[in-house]
Parts: sequence; C-alpha cells; structure tokens
Amino acid sequence: MSQRIPTPSPSRAEGPVSQDRGEAAIEGSGAHHRSASPILSRATGVHALDEARLDEWLARHLDGFGHGLDIRQFEGGQSNPTYLIESLERRIVLRKKPPGNLLPTAHRIEREYRILSSLASSDVPTPAVLGLCEDASVIGTSFYLMEYLDGRVFIDPRLPDLPAAERRALLLAAVAGLAAIHCVDIERTGLESLIRPGDYLGRQLRRWRQQYEASRTDDIEAMDRLAEYLQSYHTEYLSAVREPTAIFERMRRASLVHGDYRLGNLLFALHEPRLIGALDWELATVGDPLADLAYVCMAFHHDVAGYSMLEARGEAVSGIPDEHELIEHYLRARGLGDISASEAPCLQIPHWNFYLAFSCFRFAAILQGVYRRGLEGNAASSQSLSKREMVRTFAEAGYGLCR
Repeated sequence: MSQRIPTPSPSRAEGPVSQDRGEAAIEGSGAHHRSASPILSRATGVHALDEARLDEWLARHLDGFGHGLDIRQFEGGQSNPTYLIESLERRIVLRKKPPGNLLPTAHRIEREYRILSSLASSDVPTPAVLGLCEDASVIGTSFYLMEYLDGRVFIDPRLPDLPAAERRALLLAAVAGLAAIHCVDIERTGLESLIRPGDYLGRQLRRWRQQYEASRTDDIEAMDRLAEYLQSYHTEYLSAVREPTAIFERMRRASLVHGDYRLGNLLFALHEPRLIGALDWELATVGDPLADLAYVCMAFHHDVAGYSMLEARGEAVSGIPDEHELIEHYLRARGLGDISASEAPCLQIPHWNFYLAFSCFRFAAILQGVYRRGLEGNAASSQSLSKREMVRTFAEAGYGLCR
C-alpha cells in the first residue's frame, strides 16, 4: 500500500465502529445498555500489538500518525481481533487475524477487505476501508484499516432496553439492510470472483461439517444426527430441486450473501433506528439468499437467552415483529412484494425448516470453533470458553426442526 490516505476533514461524518463480531458475536449475557456502546480494553498477551512498529507503519501510509498511539481492543468479538487506534489527530479501526494455528478458510481478512472495498459503490452501508497490510512483520499477522463511525451495536435480539416502537423499527431496518445486500449487482461492484460453480448449500454443508470436525472436542449426538439429516435432505430434495416453483427460484436466485447477518454484526445510528453499517464480511460469498434470511429467523425457533427473539417461555416480546412480518418486510424491500401477499409467507418458502436447521448447524459449528480456540488460548474474547454447552443447545434446536 503506497498511496497516502489523508486525514478526513472535520465535516466528515463518523461511521460504524467496525468491531469484530466475527465467528459469532457471541456474548449473550443479557446485560446490554440502550446505547450499546462498544466495550474497549487494553490488549494483553497474544493480542497485544507492537505499538512502535505499527505507529511507524501508519506514519508512512496514513496522514495523522507518527507521534504515538493509543490502542484498545474491542471486547466481545470471537473471530478476528479488532482494535480502536487513536492518535492526536485521528481515530481508525484495525482488524487482524488472530495468532496461532488457524482453521483452513477461516480468518480471511484480505478477502474481507476486498469485499468491503467493492461494496463502497453499493447501497449497502459499510465502513470505508483505508488500507491493507499483508506484511506480517509489522504486528505479526496481516491486517486492514477502516474508518471509525460512532453508533450502537446490539447483541440480544430481544432488545430488552429499548421501547417497543424502537425495537420494531430497528429490526425492520435490519431486514431491509439484508435485502439491500441481496440486491447488490455482483458485476457492477466487481465481486465476480466470489462466484463459485456448483451448489452453494452443498458446499456450505461440507465446509461447516469439516470445520466442526476440525475443532471437535466432545461427542454431541444431536450434532452428528443433524449433520446427517441435512446432508440426506439436501441430496434428496435440494441438490437438484425437482419441479421448482417460479416463486422459490426467484427467492433463492444467487446473490451476494453475508453469511453471519445478525444484530451483533450491525451498527445503528446513535439516535434513530437506522442501519449505518453492516460489519464482519468474513463469510460473505455468492450463494442462496434464503440461507441468510433463515439465519435471521432462527432466533424465532429457540429460546436461548441472548440469542432468541422470544421470551424464556416462548412468548412474543412486545414490539418485536413476528417471523411472518419480518419475512414480508424483507420480500418487499427486495422487490418481491408480490410474493408477500400471503398471511404467512414463511409457509410459502419450500424447505424452510431445512434452511432454519442448517442455520442452527452452522451457528453450532461456529461456536465450536470459538470454544476450541479458547482452549488453545488464541480466541479474540475471554467469553469463548463459555460456548461449550451452547454448541449442544443449538444442535438440539436444529435437530428438533428436522422432525
């Protein structure tokens, strides 16, 4: 990266804190403030950065650096360590690979950087990227830089500290943002390199099964049964859909997919329920948009505290749109409003329970990776060791959807 990047003018709006919610912003403690300000702390141990070398590198490539840094790490993320970097003149965000041995295909921040660069010309709100460094001698791994924007991140989908009206508006804004991702023009944004031949769902099933096996620590019968069921169902019904309906084909037409789209990866304006940044594009690719939609709606099909849109007894939360309304809003935002005339559009999506069960399987596999890296001491969050039982919980929720 040889081009110097100037200091933003004072009038430039600050945008999303691009904190890592990576392999699942997996907090779920329930203690979330209304403003949902990101929690920052001094990085220690394997996550501490060489401040002098980083400051020297930044001084060569970005205006506003070279006179000392203040570095703090965002807490809560589980995948790629993410830091707030401040100088006397400037504030930016740095995102890097974690140290240690990494799973294949994981933590591809170079790819994430290029996706964010391409999305700058789209209608999807994302932080502006400032540069990529692939020289591991600077801080030990590759990293990229992006602008800092001030906003709110929410983890618990029930949004317990918001009034009912704002809960509703915020979640509708979230699914409209998902629709915007699925409407991105792949060719115009230069994202053709994400297109892979063959069946997206089949690739995803293989990938997450391999990732789970590579990080496996316990025998979880529900996870094994769920994996077998999903593979069998996919082979029989979805690898070559028999007599697909026109509606189904329109809904699942290949698009840009985020891969980890949930509240913990979204940034909202400070004083209004407006989406200003979709974060953590590590898993993005071109694939089946219904997989993203089911990942959002998965929260209606379990009652895990901190991850569910339902109360502990499965009751609705005041202000939270139900699954049908969220899907209708998504379809309208995606330009498929003619499909949303049904009173229960999710019942019109063929194989919907498969998509939901797959979402549970993928999330459980992600959690298992987080737990394994916690055992090995290179997880980005101190919360990683608490994920062991959650793997079983989400596997059982997914398997329950198969029956």
